[in-house]
Amino acid sequence: MTARPSSAGITDGLDPQQLEAVLAPRGPVCVLAGAGTGKTRTITRRIAALVDSGQVNPSQVLAVTFTARAAAEMRQRLAALGIAGPGSRVSALTFHAAALRQLRYFWPLAVGQTRWELMSSKFPMVARAARDAGLDTADRELIRDLAAEIEWAKSCMIGPDGYVQHAPGRDLPTRAETVAQVFAAYEEAKLGSPGERFFDFEDLIIYTAEILGGDPAIAEEFRSRYRCFVVDEYQDVTPIQQHLLQAWLGGRDDLTVVGDANQTIYSFTGATPDYLLGFTRTYPDAALVRLERDYRSTPQVVALANGVIGQAKGRVAGSRLELVGMRADGPEPVLAELPDENAEVVTVVAEVKRLLRAGVPAGEIAVLYRINVQSEAYEEALAAAGVDYRVRGDKGFFERPQVAAALRRLAGLARQDPPPMEPGEAVRAALRPFGYADAAPPGAQARANWQQMAKLAELADEVIAERSTPTFAEVVGALTDRARTGGDAGSGVTLATLHAAKGLEWDAVLLTGLHEGSVPLGRASSTPDELEEERRLLYVGVTRAREHLHLSWSLARSEGRPATRRRSRFLDGLVAADPRGSRLRSTGGTGSTGGTGEGGVPAPPSGPDKAVYEALKDWRTGYADDNDLHEVNVCSSNALKQLARVLPAGTDDLRRISGMTPERIEMIGPAVLEVIAAHRSRA
Repeated sequence: MTARPSSAGITDGLDPQQLEAVLAPRGPVCVLAGAGTGKTRTITRRIAALVDSGQVNPSQVLAVTFTARAAAEMRQRLAALGIAGPGSRVSALTFHAAALRQLRYFWPLAVGQTRWELMSSKFPMVARAARDAGLDTADRELIRDLAAEIEWAKSCMIGPDGYVQHAPGRDLPTRAETVAQVFAAYEEAKLGSPGERFFDFEDLIIYTAEILGGDPAIAEEFRSRYRCFVVDEYQDVTPIQQHLLQAWLGGRDDLTVVGDANQTIYSFTGATPDYLLGFTRTYPDAALVRLERDYRSTPQVVALANGVIGQAKGRVAGSRLELVGMRADGPEPVLAELPDENAEVVTVVAEVKRLLRAGVPAGEIAVLYRINVQSEAYEEALAAAGVDYRVRGDKGFFERPQVAAALRRLAGLARQDPPPMEPGEAVRAALRPFGYADAAPPGAQARANWQQMAKLAELADEVIAERSTPTFAEVVGALTDRARTGGDAGSGVTLATLHAAKGLEWDAVLLTGLHEGSVPLGRASSTPDELEEERRLLYVGVTRAREHLHLSWSLARSEGRPATRRRSRFLDGLVAADPRGSRLRSTGGTGSTGGTGEGGVPAPPSGPDKAVYEALKDWRTGYADDNDLHEVNVCSSNALKQLARVLPAGTDDLRRISGMTPERIEMIGPAVLEVIAAHRSRA
């Protein structure tokens, strides 16, 4: 017999709007839930209330969301309420996991003995189809773009024959006709040999919906099992997911949806807020509840978030929620304008170090950017500063081609006889063909490869330090395990794209690259709808912060170039014209006031003091010669530029420079300060 949750526990601690949603009678309910308003608490308590009141059996509830992490959190919340453990089987799954479970059960009943296998990736089969179409399959980015385009088309219920008709206005990797040709060849290749098929993740949803819609007996069996449905993040559903949901419902209306149209940021995958926005037209008797009390962020963060989304235009903007911050006051968000990208990186890393010194855990700090390639500068600077970090999302460190190739080489060597040297030396010897050297080489690409290999060697050193005399094979095995998990284990500062940050939150968030061409991204803002999605992406980024929020942009790509950039238009109206009269911390460049930044961090001028920089380089060369060291082991060039920009006057200032560790300050700090003091007046 299924135990029911306690009625008292279900309604404890709910605000009036949450309570309204939780106690709404069985039937269609639409909950418009702003960021940080407790949507997961609300929908899990609603499920518990339906069970407690006897309106539904827990085993008849199917709750779906979009990520495995969100589904796991929902199951944990339900278990705490006593309705997700043994004997109380509420199903909380992703759309794909639910479809996979149903397809495995119903496929033999509907189709018979024809076997199918789920592909882990479209890439190999798309590459084969592209090769047959005469495309260059060595271009991995082209294959990825083709795979993404096929995924979009299938998510939108568009087949190869209709693709060209729907292609106008899309950012295509090649001619629409060629994409359609590759799409058709891909679908043909998935048929495999007689009696066998290959499915991609979209096929799971497509075939499950087809079976439920085409076989009345199977549909009846399913609908007798599941009678109550809950959909989280409803603004992110695609047409094929909505099609499956309709097949599940079969004309019934026992449906609760939760979402926020102003957090729609996945249109490129086929997601659309139309079903959320049109819910009350589809179900005229639906209960509509708006959650606007924000329990995540301080009123200061909430005010800036409201300012960003308050300027939105179009149909989606009409549904926006005016968040009300429920937490105690916190620090004002900092908006920092920097002369160039390197200065921005330096300032952001200095802010990270300030937060760490103030007691904010590294795992509660995130640096967010628009596209993956922007992570590399922060990875280098954080590593130089001795700050642990982890990269979320695509193209993490271990996924980079040069790193992956080096790991394959190491794995191959580990299967042979042990090298006649210490494991750390053996790793470095194996990495030399991939760009490893004792010091950074000249040339941008060579330096990039060197940085990656040097980091891999450092990771090997960490493994060796953690274990008692490990073998070479054990070191390589540990590196391979770390690569397999994405390198995200640990509690370092998070580096992530704005898209990868969706659904997460941190005590401190640093939003970077907020200039035109980046946010909004140049190629992603050619239409009003695309531009508004870019605005929503910034809104999502702002609402990830609980307490500390730092926004920055640069006026030029590199040092010494003209200031041709301007801050993101999405910040217009949020930054006063006179930086001294606003929350903007101006740190050099056109119209800057200079001075000292928040927390006493010296605000760099428009570029390094050239006289100081040259003097520091000369001093470093002499110091390295005198002490038989490589120059980079004395102080990196990046650190020299920071020193020449910030012009520290004492030890406390030195601590704010990336790469100036306590040991390095003790060793060279007095000499560095002496050089700066002697030459700064010559600028």
